[in-house]
Amino acid sequence: MEKLPVEELKGMQYKQLKTLVYKLYSFSEFYHDRMKAARVHPDDIQCLADVTKLPFMRKSDLRDNYPDKLFVTPRDDVVRFHASSGTTGKSTVVGYTQNDLDVWSNSLARALTSCGIGRGDTMQVSYGYGLFTGGLGLHYGSERVGAAVLPASVGNTERQIELMKDMNVTAIACTPSYLLHMGEIAERIGIDFKRDTKLRKAVLGAEPWSEKMRKRIENDLGIKAYDIYGTSELSGPLCTECSIQKGIHIWSDMALIEILDPETNEPVAPGEKGELVVTMLQKEALPIIRYKVGDITTMDEEVCECGRTHPRIGRIQGRVDDMLIIRGINVFPSQIEHTLMSIPEVGAHFMIEVDRKGELDDILVRVEIKKEYFSDKINDLMKIKHKVASALRSSLNVAVEVELANPDSLPRFDGKAKRVIDRRKI
Repeated sequence: MEKLPVEELKGMQYKQLKTLVYKLYSFSEFYHDRMKAARVHPDDIQCLADVTKLPFMRKSDLRDNYPDKLFVTPRDDVVRFHASSGTTGKSTVVGYTQNDLDVWSNSLARALTSCGIGRGDTMQVSYGYGLFTGGLGLHYGSERVGAAVLPASVGNTERQIELMKDMNVTAIACTPSYLLHMGEIAERIGIDFKRDTKLRKAVLGAEPWSEKMRKRIENDLGIKAYDIYGTSELSGPLCTECSIQKGIHIWSDMALIEILDPETNEPVAPGEKGELVVTMLQKEALPIIRYKVGDITTMDEEVCECGRTHPRIGRIQGRVDDMLIIRGINVFPSQIEHTLMSIPEVGAHFMIEVDRKGELDDILVRVEIKKEYFSDKINDLMKIKHKVASALRSSLNVAVEVELANPDSLPRFDGKAKRVIDRRKI
C-alpha cells in the first residue's frame, strides 16, 4: 500500500471520496444542507479535483453541533469518545466505531514502522491519557507494531526518568518541550541520557517545534527526534516522518489533503506554505470533509527516498489563529523559536509577551541563558541581549524587546507548552 504507484493511489482516493460524499449527502443532515447551499450534488464529483466543489468544515461546526449531532452511525456503534480541552471555546467531541479505532491504530503502526520502531523496542508514552488523544493513540499504535509500552503519561518527571533507565526504554513519545524538561531534570539528578539510558528515538508533537529545536534535542540527548502530526478532530496523532526525515507521510488511502491560501481558499503552488485542509476517507462515526485544520504547512508529492509514494507535509510552521500581527508584520511563534535555537548562548525555554502601548504593539521575548554562559558581568549579558535582539529583528522584520532570564526560571510544561501571552486580548 505504501509504495503503490501515485496514479493508483489517486484512483483509490477518488472512489473513496465519491462513496463518502454519497453517504453523507444521503444520511447526514448537516452535510446534505451544506451541499445544497453550495449547489453541489454527489453526481458533480467526477474526478479527484472536484473535491474543491465541496463546502469546508470548521471547528466552529463541531462546537455548534456539540456533542454528537454530526455523528452518522447509530450511537450503539460508538465504542469510544475523546474530547478537546475546550480552552479556546466549547469542547469538541469525537466518536469512534471499532473500525475507526482500528484505522487509527493502523495509521500509527505504519508511521512508527516508517521511523524504525517495532518489535524489540520499549516505547514510553509520556503524552496524557484520557480525553486527550495523544496517550492512547501512541499506546495502541506501539502495541500494534509489537513494541512493549510503558504508559507513563505526564508528570512525576523524576519517576519517569528512573523508569526509562530501569526498563531500558528505547523510544519515547511526548511533547518536545517536555522531553527537554526531562533532560534538565535528568542532568540535575546525575543521569546522562546518552550514557545511562537506552533511549535512541523520540516521537514528538502536540505543539509546534522547529528544525533548530530538533537539532538541539538530538545533540543534547543523543537521540533521533521524529515529528508526528494529527488532531483530535481527525482521530488523534496519525502520521510521522519516516527515517529520511524530509516531511510527514500522510497516508493517501486514509486522507486526502489540500494546501490552500488561508485568505482566498485557493490552492497554493507546489512547495508554497498555506493552510492544511483534510478530508478523512475512512472515518465512520464522525466523517470529515474538507476540514480547515488551521495549521500552516507545505506539501511535497514527489516519491520519498524511502520509496513511499504518499505525499508529505512539512513541519507545521504555526497556526492561522496563532499568528501575531505586530505593527502590520505577520509573526509566528515558531519563527521566534527557530531563531532562538540557532543562538548557542540561549536555552530551550522562552516566553513571548505582546502588549499594546498607545496605538503601537510591542513584543517582548523572555529567554533563558544557558548555565555555561550565565555571568554576573553586565557587559557580557548586554552582548548576549544585543545578539538575540538583532537576530530576532533580522528574522521577523520587526523590533523585539529582549529580556534575559536566569537558567531554570521560566515555566516548564508537562503537556503542550503555552509560550504566548497576548495582553491585547485580555
